[in-house]
Amino acid sequence: MNTDNYDDIINLPHHVSATHPQMPMANRAAQFAPFAALTGHAEALRETARLTDTQMELDDETNEKLNQTLAQLRETMGQHPTIAVTFFESDARKEGGAYKTLKGHLKAIDDYNHCLVMADGNAIPLHLVAGIDMLL
Repeated sequence: MNTDNYDDIINLPHHVSATHPQMPMANRAAQFAPFAALTGHAEALRETARLTDTQMELDDETNEKLNQTLAQLRETMGQHPTIAVTFFESDARKEGGAYKTLKGHLKAIDDYNHCLVMADGNAIPLHLVAGIDMLL
């Protein structure tokens, strides 16, 4: 390759305009930043990578403990006991879900709808409950 064509300008000082201000470095860098050719692609990858759990099958011992705790709660229902309920919550976007623990005052055990009704209005279906702890 022949560089003789640039010999006349190769050693000249860099031109600085007297009328136009120099572009800030942040703006210069931004013009070379990649553009989002696939809108939503990064979000789709994050959603796919997000892990969910499957609801575990409770063993007989755990079911018996839950039944005993529910019997105790029925006896103390008038006092609105404070409990911590661990339950499975299905994921709205993909298969599976996550186990969550909700602490609060128990308002009622709804036998018709098979759920625990908390004082804050949350209703937790009994078939999703994995554990109940009575708090002081």
